[in-house]
Amino acid sequence: MILRLGVLMLLMLVGPVPAALAQAWPERPLRLLVPFAPGGVTDSIGRLSADVLAARLGQPVVVENRTGAGGAVAVEAVARSRADGYTLLTASASQMVMLPALARVPYDAARDFAPISIIGANPQVLAVSARLGIETLPAFIAHLRENPGRVAYASGGNGSSNHLAMALLLQRAGVEAVHVPYRGGAPAMQALLAGDVAAYFGNPSDIIPHQGGGAVRVLAVAGGARMAALPGVPTVEEQGFPGFRAETWNGIAAPAGTPPAAIERMAAILGAACAEAGFRQALERLGTVPVCSSPAEFRAAMERDGPQWAELVRVAGLRLD
Repeated sequence: MILRLGVLMLLMLVGPVPAALAQAWPERPLRLLVPFAPGGVTDSIGRLSADVLAARLGQPVVVENRTGAGGAVAVEAVARSRADGYTLLTASASQMVMLPALARVPYDAARDFAPISIIGANPQVLAVSARLGIETLPAFIAHLRENPGRVAYASGGNGSSNHLAMALLLQRAGVEAVHVPYRGGAPAMQALLAGDVAAYFGNPSDIIPHQGGGAVRVLAVAGGARMAALPGVPTVEEQGFPGFRAETWNGIAAPAGTPPAAIERMAAILGAACAEAGFRQALERLGTVPVCSSPAEFRAAMERDGPQWAELVRVAGLRLD
């Protein structure tokens, strides 16, 4: 009887400890690594998310831009960090599912990370030079078919999301075009505006400011629905390509093994943010579709998108190593 009472008292003492620890987190500032330089969409989404988390967790969230190796430097650094809820990654599809399909990387996104939330999706947008006189995606495909190998398109570089989006469209349509890589989305867009290339399947933030300016015509959005910033532009799927998706996303992830209570708390905070008009409008100004997914939905997106890009890279022979 005395032994049983002693065990019961010990359990009573030990039992509350995990709950107390969970309630104490976070007790100090968090660190959020961004794999790109300041000023881009990924950086902007990371900073918006950091502000929301800081305000509702009661601790600063310090943003650190750590570039290199196509973003792999920051991703690896977070993967190797302590899984204590204090180190986070602004995760993008480029590093989590695209780069591993293109080259050897020192991490396994599915194994090494605990997804928290996809904050926004960035469907690629197809624009063509107004000089072509083309107004629909079917007409553009017909133009390519009539001029095999003679129509040039721009991208932000070999293996970029812009390059892969157009490669996927050409593959699905069974047509050819000439790839002209540039050093980023901005010079690719300038080439389209100047008429040096006929088309650019680019980031919304590159293309939307030039819509209606007379130099380019926006033909399609490669997401699951039309964009609020381009309500009159149909999706690729609507124009004869069922299931077509060519979109990146940006979200927040933590090292695998991070306490589930911390993951769920941050996901709930970010999910609530997407219900607020100001946060949604800030994302839409970046050309991003607000998502604020659950951790399970984030993992499902990685499982869905990884094989698609891997197969495209294999078929197109786009490996970088």
